[in-house]
Amino acid sequence: MRSEREYVAGLYGRLDAERARVKARHRAALRGTGGTPLERDDEVRSLGREAKRLDVADNGLCFGRLDTLSGDRLYIGRIGLFDEQDDYRPVLMDWRAPASRPFYTATGANPEDMRRRRQFHTRGRQVVEFTDEVLGRPGDDERGDAALLAAVNAPRGEGMRDIVATIQAEQDEIIRLDHPGVLVIEGGPGTGKTVVALHRVAYLLYTQRERMERHGVLVVGPNPAFLNHISRVLPSLGESDVVFVTPGDYVPGLHVTAEDTPEAARLKGSLKILDVLRAAVADRQRLPEEPIPIELSGITVRIDVPTVEWAIEEARASDRPHNEAREVFTEIVTYVLTERAIGRLCKGWLTPDDKEEWESQRAHLCKQLAEDDRFAAALDELWPTLTPQTLLAPLYESPERLRAAGADPALFRADGAAWTVSDVPLLDELVDLLGRDKAADRAAELAAARERREAAEYAEGVMGMLELDREEIDDEFSLLARDVVNSVQLAERQGERDTRDLAERAAEDRDWTYRHVVVDEAQELSEMDWRVLMRRCPNRSFTIVGDLAQRRSVAGARSWGAVLTPYAADRWVYRSLTVNYRTPAEIMAVAAALLAEFAPGVTPPESVRASGVRPWSRKVTADELPAAIEEFVRDEAGREGTGVVIGPPGVPGAVPPSETKGLEFDAVLVVDPDKILEDGPRGAAELYVALTRATQRLGVLHRGALPKALSDLVER
Repeated sequence: MRSEREYVAGLYGRLDAERARVKARHRAALRGTGGTPLERDDEVRSLGREAKRLDVADNGLCFGRLDTLSGDRLYIGRIGLFDEQDDYRPVLMDWRAPASRPFYTATGANPEDMRRRRQFHTRGRQVVEFTDEVLGRPGDDERGDAALLAAVNAPRGEGMRDIVATIQAEQDEIIRLDHPGVLVIEGGPGTGKTVVALHRVAYLLYTQRERMERHGVLVVGPNPAFLNHISRVLPSLGESDVVFVTPGDYVPGLHVTAEDTPEAARLKGSLKILDVLRAAVADRQRLPEEPIPIELSGITVRIDVPTVEWAIEEARASDRPHNEAREVFTEIVTYVLTERAIGRLCKGWLTPDDKEEWESQRAHLCKQLAEDDRFAAALDELWPTLTPQTLLAPLYESPERLRAAGADPALFRADGAAWTVSDVPLLDELVDLLGRDKAADRAAELAAARERREAAEYAEGVMGMLELDREEIDDEFSLLARDVVNSVQLAERQGERDTRDLAERAAEDRDWTYRHVVVDEAQELSEMDWRVLMRRCPNRSFTIVGDLAQRRSVAGARSWGAVLTPYAADRWVYRSLTVNYRTPAEIMAVAAALLAEFAPGVTPPESVRASGVRPWSRKVTADELPAAIEEFVRDEAGREGTGVVIGPPGVPGAVPPSETKGLEFDAVLVVDPDKILEDGPRGAAELYVALTRATQRLGVLHRGALPKALSDLVER
């Protein structure tokens, strides 16, 4: 034990020295003047990322050791460390390195040239104990599970923990899978599919860093609570170039405030809505009801139907998005009006052969049109500049416009701008159909540049007040102020170059493309959602996580092939996880009975453990329900870990099952399961989700009849 403690203490000493060295280089880079501004900026960013990576390694730096048959010892940990004095010999192997793989995959039957696996149990920076597995023994065909059981039985905290010390062979195979396209990971509740996907991201960033680090990774989760739950995993593994979003966040700056009916969600999620969107755009390209008079040099010319028909035909034939095609429309209308005006103004003395004078007259008239408010208003009426919001909101509010676009009347709503999650893919699609409003984009760029200059001025003021010696900056706050100043000054030298970190830039840029995308609860995504995500990742590198049996959305996936084949016909592979590490056998037996009723062809995952605590139920009256819920909350407050009340709308203090997807709690109280079953077309899947959130204890309160699948619960 002493030698292991000394070795791990030595690793922490190396970590501290490396951290100090990187931070010193980072400070020097901030002060540096050598090289080009771009080279200096890249160095600052690179050293900043390395400093973050080293800062997260304190917790569980080294968690095990492998002894090979040849007598070598390999220490396995969160990051890699090397002995610079001994030809950079590895003193700690990164868990993602090929040499570390046997730590997760070696068994007695297949020891992979390993003699022993040692698992450390640490508190802070100190090894408190370890467990050994001697590999290759006759009959010893399974990995020892002491560390795994300790991890799955531990009380749950605020967020998801990484499993870097306890990855199982089934999981490790998926994490390290060498597949450049789309990987689908399907597994029932508690199989660890989410955390496996996140560790796969960390592995890909480790093995393909040069290819991936400039574009980053997008992680899509079902709701903000879920993203908050998983958000610590990748930073704990030293990876920060990751953007976390929900399907409501695809369009930067948009706020979802409403919820669709199931029928509206189904209609919006189908690819058939594309025809509606195209027709809605075309409907805003209008013919004038009456000719529109325009005054030019004292004469009146008119924008009539034949002129607009020709202009619309030419603009559409350009294959440009609507807003960009407005330029073609304007050119045609301008040409017709100026031709007519010149013909009348110069009749009798100017012939078409006098090209120079003709063009001079045209330039003069074009200038008049460009400054004419009536002409500008006519263009806005016939071919308006549109944003996705100014097209879609009026469409929803108008039965006439819906009818003209061939839309189902079910899409009508009084407040068109009360955006729902199902609207977001439509708004994103419209960005491409409409194209950019260049004037608005330029205004936004100028505003951003102004904000950066103001930030520079503020930071310079702070530094002036502190009277800092620029050669001796050690204070964190002072260093931050200096970083802001240097970044902004660099941006000014580079033509207002963006100095935000990758995750910030990507999250605010609708056109950003990622090197890899992780999609969790993927069975809930509609066909339109998949169009958005495929647009974000042109190289089709995805890790997709889901469970078709838990699908709730009427617009969601019914098969993986149906949603993926149009985009990656021969580039997607399927893997499944079959072991439940979260839900004890007693609780899973109840959930499996429900699963057999609504998805009889699906095999439930096998629980790796039993808790010894049987789930219970209690029938209560409406008057007794609040007190029974308070009793559960009070009892769980006195225990270590987390608890939650899950129920249908109207239950005091309860969250809906949909808000708990992907989450886990030590104790769960499910209220009114019969009402959950009645709530929508996928009520059984909702109840299945609710029952499988618990890692230790499950209780059920019911006012109505207890569903048949729950009849084996112990009555209290």
